Amino acid sequence: MIGDVLTSSILCQAIKERFAESETHYLVNAHTTAVLENNLYIDKQIVFSPEMEESASLRGGLKTALKNEKYDVVIDVYSKLGSAALTKTTGARIRAGYRKWYTKWAYTHTFSYNKTPKTIAGLAIENRMLLLEPFQSDFPEYIKPKIYLTSTEQSKAKGILTQHGINGKKPLIMIALLGSSKEKTYPLEYMAVILDFLVATHSCQLLLNYIPKQQEQVDSLLSLVNQETKAFIFDAIYGKSLRDFFALTSQCNMIVGNEGGAINMAKAMGIPSFSIFSPWISREAWGLFENEKNVSFHLKDIHPEVYEDNKLKAIRKKVPDFYKLMDPEKIKVHLNSFLETNLK
Repeated sequence: MIGDVLTSSILCQAIKERFAESETHYLVNAHTTAVLENNLYIDKQIVFSPEMEESASLRGGLKTALKNEKYDVVIDVYSKLGSAALTKTTGARIRAGYRKWYTKWAYTHTFSYNKTPKTIAGLAIENRMLLLEPFQSDFPEYIKPKIYLTSTEQSKAKGILTQHGINGKKPLIMIALLGSSKEKTYPLEYMAVILDFLVATHSCQLLLNYIPKQQEQVDSLLSLVNQETKAFIFDAIYGKSLRDFFALTSQCNMIVGNEGGAINMAKAMGIPSFSIFSPWISREAWGLFENEKNVSFHLKDIHPEVYEDNKLKAIRKKVPDFYKLMDPEKIKVHLNSFLETNLK
């Protein structure tokens, strides 16, 4: 996933900063490469294409290419069967991954996930840094992921906003409207209440993070918001590519919406964020760098007893039922405090 690739890129930075003469390669899925553009800590991207998913011959070619690189160290952040097999194939002297009974044969060093964060970085960051321990012990506890935009990309985004009549004197907010799945998407009827609140209380101008194939969901949302709110939603402006989304978000005062890749990418650009967690997602893992600038709302904030009686896997099976407990009126209280702090 895009957010995972961005978060894992910190390992390349950590290695480069500690070993300036090292060469770092990053194997990623084809649809995620945009988050790594202009990253000076990555010498080479190796792209796993959709065609490789379907072709044993192409996967065999990839294995051969990786073996021929003669890597000294391979770090498998994914640590699933497919990536474990690739890791083993490289023959690297050090092969690090997470401790799982079905992949332990592939690694020389394995690590168990920590369950309690030690820093504001969150477990998703801290557990990745664990994988660096086999060949050096003095890495920092955490590094913040970054996205690198060019001045040209930023200028283009500013031009688009001007063309569509965005008022530079009013707050501009990117809305992370949809999660990566239905289970990670705050119900649209509830999200509409949140958008009405943003416009009614702070006259916020709103951009929506979506792609054309999600137009039906956008239309559904627009049918749910107040008529006054519609005038502040600029749904004709959207990122036609990931890089376009990055550039548009970089011009916003903040991002508000579903926790996930869009929120993490905004954080990587230093944009204040208010994220709404799906009930089955661990905030300890993905509540990255939370402070006054990065705030989140979780079901646990108002119904901690839910997590005493249910495990995350059980909650995931009945996510719609648990979303019903996340009344937008309760979220507004937290959101208003965030707005007052970050729109000064």
